[in-house]
Amino acid sequence: MELTAALLDLCSSTNRPIIAIDGPAGAGKTTLAEHLTAALSLKYKCTTLHMDDLYNGWGAPFDHHLTDALVKVCLSHQKSEKFSLSFFNWSKGEFGAAVEIPQSQLLILEGVGASQAAIRRYLTASIWIDIEPSQGVERVIARDGESISANMQKWLTKQEQHFLENKSQMSADFELSN
Repeated sequence: MELTAALLDLCSSTNRPIIAIDGPAGAGKTTLAEHLTAALSLKYKCTTLHMDDLYNGWGAPFDHHLTDALVKVCLSHQKSEKFSLSFFNWSKGEFGAAVEIPQSQLLILEGVGASQAAIRRYLTASIWIDIEPSQGVERVIARDGESISANMQKWLTKQEQHFLENKSQMSADFELSN
């Protein structure tokens, strides 16, 4: 069964579906999220949240800020409640003012850490996109510039630790590879 058809089938079994797309940096999660949003928006009003907007910078991307935001997002979405989030401003190195997130029928969480254990019970489906981590980092540097190279090398360790602690890949409902 095609991924989109399988996701539509799973989403039809719940009132407030949430899909997480996780995997190493540079694996193609954002691209997949864009494709799925386009396909699934034929049936659902979709909102996509990117983990890049929720990390607490380079120093502590997977700390309680991310987990707390994801739990809040999932609970609010399931209850059809309005919610606001503060997005991280990478150029300023701080979180900005909270902004209200548009309500939708389907929520897509995209990025490293999107399927973490703390929110797994809320997920309708989780997708893991695999790529060899150093190849993923090369893609990110090609996209975002050489200036982030040192931070991306440190990122490799942080994302690997996060994935091990959360059993992210082994908990996925679907696994794709690059």
